[in-house]
Amino acid sequence: MDKHEHFITAEKPDYASIDRSVIGIPLEKGFRRPWLFVFAVAFPLFIVLQISIFWLFVKGVGIWGIRIPVGWGFAIINFVWWIGIGHAGTFISAFLFLLHQPWRAAINRFAETMTLFAVMCAGMFPILHLGRPQRFYWMVPYPNTMGLWPQFRSPLMWDIFAVTTYFTVSLLFWYTGLLPDLASARDRAQTYWKKRIYGILSLGWRGAAVHWEKFNTLYLLLAGISTPLVVSVHTVVSFDFASSIVPGWHTTIFPPYFVAGAIYSGFAMVLTLMIPVRKIYHLESIITEAHLDVMAKVTLTTGLIVGYGYMMEMFIAWYSGNLYEHFLIKNVTTGPYGIMYWMLILCNVIAVQILWFPQVRRNPVILFILSIIFNIGMWLERFVIVVVSLHRDFMPSAWAMYYPTVWDWSTYLGTIGFFFVAILIFVRTLPMIASFEVKELLTHEHK
Repeated sequence: MDKHEHFITAEKPDYASIDRSVIGIPLEKGFRRPWLFVFAVAFPLFIVLQISIFWLFVKGVGIWGIRIPVGWGFAIINFVWWIGIGHAGTFISAFLFLLHQPWRAAINRFAETMTLFAVMCAGMFPILHLGRPQRFYWMVPYPNTMGLWPQFRSPLMWDIFAVTTYFTVSLLFWYTGLLPDLASARDRAQTYWKKRIYGILSLGWRGAAVHWEKFNTLYLLLAGISTPLVVSVHTVVSFDFASSIVPGWHTTIFPPYFVAGAIYSGFAMVLTLMIPVRKIYHLESIITEAHLDVMAKVTLTTGLIVGYGYMMEMFIAWYSGNLYEHFLIKNVTTGPYGIMYWMLILCNVIAVQILWFPQVRRNPVILFILSIIFNIGMWLERFVIVVVSLHRDFMPSAWAMYYPTVWDWSTYLGTIGFFFVAILIFVRTLPMIASFEVKELLTHEHK
């Protein structure tokens, strides 16, 4: 069997059927019932986000549960969680593109889009956490009348540069890859306004040889620029913790541990989104069980690395002989938040072992359930890292519990609503699969 064949379909579609399956989705007139149902759930959450942000501007961050000693709460937990989810898109799009992996073709567009919206959600939290979010531009290094510059030794500044670079490059990479499919949508559109909108967005793409030459050069260049971001962005995020002296944070394993966890949670979210979309829009002939199998293998691999990170955290804390690190082990496992630690072990270490079985990796229903479990586990991991390390620090007199308020939860759930609303709009307005790359695989198969 050709190495590309099992990543296309057993039905062997032609170019026209691929266009009908992919380009036809944003051009269809009606809305399918599952789409409307999810939108009806997500949009009210999006409204809740707007209300939460408005009230935060009115009252300040005191509406959240952050208190001394837990000065970092849901805002940082959710920032790290959303940034991690966004990593799968860059990994699939850029890293696997340079490695010439054929299976990325059917899922890279969706993963790239997921990255953009996840980074948008992540970027909200550091800004809202500032206390005066309307002054966020003070963090940008620009010449000003007071001659003031940001504090470049602050981890907040590292995040600003890492996240903005990540978002900008990911946006350029996503839009460049869209051009051929936008032109296909323009040519297939039946109404005047759709032809005009897709025509403007496709930037005059005609599929000429010179267009493809420039496209391939630019796409390869952006892939080369994006690939280091797979490692660098979450490494910088991990430095927010590792550069401190707080027990549980001050460890050198955080950068690779965070990167593996990011790819792990990112692939889990890709599975969470792609499996229902694959079923609703009947894309089983393009996104095959072989794709699910490979994504599950990557999830298993990164899940094992995350489990190794948990083990090394405990070992190094014990081996260091540091009394504070010893106490942290006891507090994490048997303290007031101990149940959350054991829940994350169940979700991220034990549940992922099911993926050793090929029957599970190719079963969409089981994979969908597991992907949700993995993302819950990764959120719990970020909660344990942030809250448990802070709520009992060096001074027992300062110890206190952290309780998120209704505004913490509403802001978090609101970003989930925003994320799903954005994904749903994308599905109905733009080609969710890079049809030209799937056609290239079909061409290789016929050779």
